[in-house]
Amino acid sequence: MVVFNQKASNGSTKSSSPSTNISKTINLDQGDPTVFEPYWRKMGDKCTMVISASDSMSYFSDAGNLCWFLEPKLGDSIRNLHHEIGNAKSNGRHIVVGTGSTQLYQAALYALSSSPDRTHPISVVSAAPYYSQYPEETDYLRSGLYKWAGDAYKFDKEEDGNTNYIEVVNSPSNPDGSIREAVVKRTGGKLIHDLAYYWPQYTPITRPADHDIMLFTFSKCTGHAGSRIGWALVKDTEVAKKMIKFIELNSIGVSKESQLRAAMILGKLSDNSYQNLNSNKPDNFFEFSQCLLAERWKKLREVVKRNQLFILPDYPLEYCNFTRKFTQSHPAFAWLQCKEEDVDCEKLIKAHKMMVRGGVRFGAEKKYVRVSMLSSEVVFNLFLQRLSAIKGNFN
Repeated sequence: MVVFNQKASNGSTKSSSPSTNISKTINLDQGDPTVFEPYWRKMGDKCTMVISASDSMSYFSDAGNLCWFLEPKLGDSIRNLHHEIGNAKSNGRHIVVGTGSTQLYQAALYALSSSPDRTHPISVVSAAPYYSQYPEETDYLRSGLYKWAGDAYKFDKEEDGNTNYIEVVNSPSNPDGSIREAVVKRTGGKLIHDLAYYWPQYTPITRPADHDIMLFTFSKCTGHAGSRIGWALVKDTEVAKKMIKFIELNSIGVSKESQLRAAMILGKLSDNSYQNLNSNKPDNFFEFSQCLLAERWKKLREVVKRNQLFILPDYPLEYCNFTRKFTQSHPAFAWLQCKEEDVDCEKLIKAHKMMVRGGVRFGAEKKYVRVSMLSSEVVFNLFLQRLSAIKGNFN
């Protein structure tokens, strides 16, 4: 049997993050969500799951469901969580499960572009600064169905007569945390809404999202990136069928073990989070996570204010329908800008032993960098120390 829990093999609790030597370069490039490990360690055996060798052997999870490889327990947990959080409408939608939202992104591109009469690739765009992986993920397979066409703002202004396009709306935005809407105003366009970070720990939940294709991921919701589970809420049955077909051909479904683990953990959020909301009890994951990220952002803003070399975005105070409080966004990434216009901010920060992702990869200028706010406590504290130590040295 396989046992999933939060303990080491010797019974002690430990973090899966590698040890950090104070003299080594720290990785703030990737959004590896180890920030949430303390909460799940504290949960102990409440999220332990036992799977026997004879369990989950079939390809099929629910042969009567359109998405035949979706575990019913996961589907129920997803609908319940969206209902309780109020961040997306799930009723009347098909749930398509994928191996992370990356696979679902490819499935959605396929579904929206696979017309039998298509003679040339459809353009795929997103408003800059866009998620840095969109260009590579879009063009990786060199598909004849679609191709990356860059910044949606520039595409909207082009006068080439091309009315067919797919716009990816990433909201809250990775990298800058802003709330986005579609940019291109042409007719004939199709939309994919990437809502990976539309959860209460990152941003106020102002209304339930209601779009044709909405992508979510387990890794950003709870921090369980290693389980590789994502899901799409899809209105149109034919689009859902094409997405399911893509996943069927790509991987013949999705791991049942990962789905069952996700179902248990998402269900635990529904069981614990709402009855204890605003009660100062540790079982409330979203309140715990929001407070943690708010404290990190406070510390970062203090450092930026002291050294006066960088600029951070400001976020409006908004009412969150989930927490029933006015709050600001506390994004998973800091979109850091060097005040000096001609400075390569990525090169500057890397010189101080910090790996970050430069703005050029997001379709922005080199004076910007994206910095992960989701690292372990040790790494985050080293980041603050090293950022403070730059002290205007641009050489």
